[in-house]
Amino acid sequence: MDTPERAVPPLNADERTTLTSWLDFHRTTLALKCAGLDQQQVREESVPPSTLSLLGLVQHLTEVERNWFRRVLADEQLPKVYGDEDADVTDEQDVSQRYGSFEVAPETTLERALATWRSEIERADANCSRLSLDATGTVMGQAVSLRWIYVHMIEEYARHNGHADLLRERIDGTTGF
Repeated sequence: MDTPERAVPPLNADERTTLTSWLDFHRTTLALKCAGLDQQQVREESVPPSTLSLLGLVQHLTEVERNWFRRVLADEQLPKVYGDEDADVTDEQDVSQRYGSFEVAPETTLERALATWRSEIERADANCSRLSLDATGTVMGQAVSLRWIYVHMIEEYARHNGHADLLRERIDGTTGF
């Protein structure tokens, strides 16, 4: 896997550029946390009883991208990539069921998971490029703006990149970047 380049978001830009730049920054950060690791390392779990792994985070964020940018914003009727196909994607009670399990199937590879994640990002970006920040989708019977979705996605990635920082440090001592 090539090491991705991460651009620092501009310090003074319009709202859309600011939001998309920060989301791209955090997406790239996740890829950087996985860079240079082998299949066993990306499966390494945090600390019991948690089963959280870098590969599980990639799977989870694939589902999050699909859910917010395709199911909610574009009203696409899509199955889950990972996790429980029958879980209600608008049920706020069980995030792990809604977005897919962090559990990694034995046949899942980092390369395949990253390719799927990148494909969801491409579709998300394509859906968003034609919409204003005021465009809405529907979640739990309520309108939600693209602006809100961008802010939520930045928060989602930032939180999970914090987990990725700790996982990566546990795996090989690498911190930062």
